Amino acid sequence: MNKKPIRVLLVEDSPVALMIFKRLLGATPEIEVVGTARTGIEGLELIPQVHPHVICTDLNMPQMDGLEFTKEVMAKFPCPILVISSSVQAEDTHTVFNLLKAGAVDVFPKPRQGVMGNFEAIRHELISKIKVLSGVTVFTLHRRGTANRETLRASPGVVPPRNTEKVLIPEQKRVDPVIQTVKIPSSYTPTPRVTATPVTPDAATVAASFHGVKIVAIGASTGGPQALHTILSQLPPKFPVPVICVQHISEGFLKGLVDWLGSECQLPVKIAPAGERPEPGIIYFPPEQKHLEFDSNGRFLYSIAGPVSGHRPSVTVTFNAVAKFYRQGALGILLTGMGRDGADGMLELFKLGGITIAQNEASSVVFGMPREAIALSAAQYILPITDIAPMILHRLMSDRH
Repeated sequence: MNKKPIRVLLVEDSPVALMIFKRLLGATPEIEVVGTARTGIEGLELIPQVHPHVICTDLNMPQMDGLEFTKEVMAKFPCPILVISSSVQAEDTHTVFNLLKAGAVDVFPKPRQGVMGNFEAIRHELISKIKVLSGVTVFTLHRRGTANRETLRASPGVVPPRNTEKVLIPEQKRVDPVIQTVKIPSSYTPTPRVTATPVTPDAATVAASFHGVKIVAIGASTGGPQALHTILSQLPPKFPVPVICVQHISEGFLKGLVDWLGSECQLPVKIAPAGERPEPGIIYFPPEQKHLEFDSNGRFLYSIAGPVSGHRPSVTVTFNAVAKFYRQGALGILLTGMGRDGADGMLELFKLGGITIAQNEASSVVFGMPREAIALSAAQYILPITDIAPMILHRLMSDRH
């Protein structure tokens, strides 16, 4: 029996962009464009008529822009949203990530008339993102009104970050910061690895003290900007160690992500400068299209070696570098994301005595990367996204006083 195509609603005021999108998506029978709208208002009217699985929306539109449209969709017709942006326009980048904060799931650069030279690459990335988003279940986000604060209607799926100080996760108990175990379904088989030797935490590793942590490394993919925001915005100005983040994101959006997080966090956020040592209380990202590693003296080192697990920068490459240099002084965190990048790197961190944390399934937009790490027994702690920063702060800060 043939699988039904993914139903996509396009909300875009540019006829040229709409034409390009239709051509990109029309090349596969797996996706059906069920409607187009020129404004957010038209899009809202179409949603109950066409029942899309995924919505692709522009930022700048007449009558109702992409941000207001996203808020309305999340309040009335919760549906995975892919934000389409001209990433090269500096004034758009901050708004893009405000849309993610409002409940959108991912971003994609707006195609232009001159894209036909790399048509296949753009088509592949767009279709891949839509496929991932079609499997995401979102929450209804109620707008501020008679209630004293925003709340979420109980529904399994993604927890969109918001301006409230605390993200609510319905029907989910907080997990105490202790070693967690997860049963992997018998039907699940992790992606084959070159070496698949099972690793069981021994007592010494399990009892590893946070007192010796000298660096925090975080990896994320789909849903990562929101998850990173949830963690990083809780870190205090005098956070005692450096933080290295690797986020899979479409080319052109990294600077916007760095600037957005910098405006939302108490710590400075920057691109890691080659040749410098990481400093406490600073959040670093690798530059676009480069792996981030360390030289023998612990200075940042860029690499243009081939992609690992399909990505450059790769979470696994950076985790491996952190494990090699910092060993038991490393704390690795693997967040929401498609695929398995970071799983092998987390295993290396674990083997060399580092502390490892994976985001749990209930709070992940896509439970791919964390699940692969858990399947390798590489994750010592498995926590909801809202519990990760409090655990780090409680253990790391208290152990230093």
